[in-house]
Amino acid sequence: MNYETVIVGALETNCYLVFCDETRECAVIDPGAEPEKIFSALTSLDLKPVVMLNTHGHVDHIGANADIKEKYGIPLGLHSADLLIFEAGPRMELGLILSARPSPAPDRFLEAGDAIEVGRKKLRVIHTPGHSPGSVSFLSDGILFSGDTLFSGGVGRTDLPGGSQRVLESSIREKIFTLPDDTVVLPGHGPKTTVIEERESNPFLL
Repeated sequence: MNYETVIVGALETNCYLVFCDETRECAVIDPGAEPEKIFSALTSLDLKPVVMLNTHGHVDHIGANADIKEKYGIPLGLHSADLLIFEAGPRMELGLILSARPSPAPDRFLEAGDAIEVGRKKLRVIHTPGHSPGSVSFLSDGILFSGDTLFSGGVGRTDLPGGSQRVLESSIREKIFTLPDDTVVLPGHGPKTTVIEERESNPFLL
């Protein structure tokens, strides 16, 4: 599995284009804003989008869902526990500031253990609530797309509706820190890191 990072929007969300080298089929993870920038990256890499995935329902991660859907007609996946957040986001103050368009409804609800096929590769769904009730991460070939659950040297905020510090820490310790040490962690914002680096030095989890 290979990937390209496209940083989009005022909050610098990491949109990931995750693709199979053999087939060029691609999953678009968290298209938060600037759809033309995402379209350009897909074209330049000669990728064929087959699925769109949201790690969670906050507006800075779903703001360009509608544009991706309109251009490529691909199915959208989200965990059902984030549906209320997902539906309210574009109407809230931050959504208006970010000029986010209302997203189309999910075509499927993601569940822990699901395997999302992308060409000859698969993304495994891990439910990692805490930042939001329906936050998920996606794992493939030693790479974890962690959304806003775990960052390099930080963790997701838990003061938004549905957030829980206790649940977030449990998700990280029980579902992410149990992965192999060299697992690469690609967060929803900021630089990449590794499981061992965060387990040993993340100041929020020591």
